[in-house]
Amino acid sequence: MNALPDHARVWKSAAADFSTLAHELGDSEWSLPTDCPTWSVGDLVAHAAAIESELAGDEPLRVTIDKQAAHIKNGAGVYTERGVAARRGRSRDDVVAEYDDAIRRRTTQLDAEPLDNPAAKPPITPGGVEWDWDTLMSRRALDLWIHEQDIRRAVGKPGSLDTPGAEHTQTTFASVLPYVVAKRCAARSATTVVVDVTGPVSGLYAVEVDGNRRGVALESAPEQPSVRVTLDTESFTILGAGRRDPSTLPVRLSGDTDLAACILAHLPVTI
Repeated sequence: MNALPDHARVWKSAAADFSTLAHELGDSEWSLPTDCPTWSVGDLVAHAAAIESELAGDEPLRVTIDKQAAHIKNGAGVYTERGVAARRGRSRDDVVAEYDDAIRRRTTQLDAEPLDNPAAKPPITPGGVEWDWDTLMSRRALDLWIHEQDIRRAVGKPGSLDTPGAEHTQTTFASVLPYVVAKRCAARSATTVVVDVTGPVSGLYAVEVDGNRRGVALESAPEQPSVRVTLDTESFTILGAGRRDPSTLPVRLSGDTDLAACILAHLPVTI
């Protein structure tokens, strides 16, 4: 199945939602801190503008940064920090305009692509990473929607929790549950786990560890799982993005609480 057209559709939706929010931000909100270490609201808009501009064909802006800063963990962190640092000092309107222009050009480029081969290599990827078209569009939709939520929490404007971006992100995070349960938490064979996301995007995700100690997604949830985790879409997003400690969120646990705590601690799949 070719999911690329759907991922492109979700990216367009997430990109438009991000733009709408960016235009609503006031000067006082631009400098507010977010859950992303050292980054302000304006930095998150700059981050989106930097990546989408590069993907649209612009040459990345060159700037010197402190590669040893505590919040920079790897080469990807260096890459993203440069894009943000290069835009600090520019006006809010200028950064938002750059983002909007990049999205317009990217949309035109995508509309000209057949999008019939998800394994094909796109002409440009963020920092030159080895992604195919499907991975690129899936990751860009994920990144934009997650950062929209980062901004919304920072400025106290909740919303967009029932959009295509929300559905895509939740599905992506849920897809790693078998690996988290079986590998990161080393659950025993026959262990079953149910994660019940109550909404606005509702979902019931069940995992069983098989005889080979591999996690397997189940089509239906067992009535009495070894572990049950109940939480809402926003909490699942925050955990999957690695933004906050699970103890600060409205999460209900039942069954093997030690295993449940391990799952929550190892859920982050993006930063």
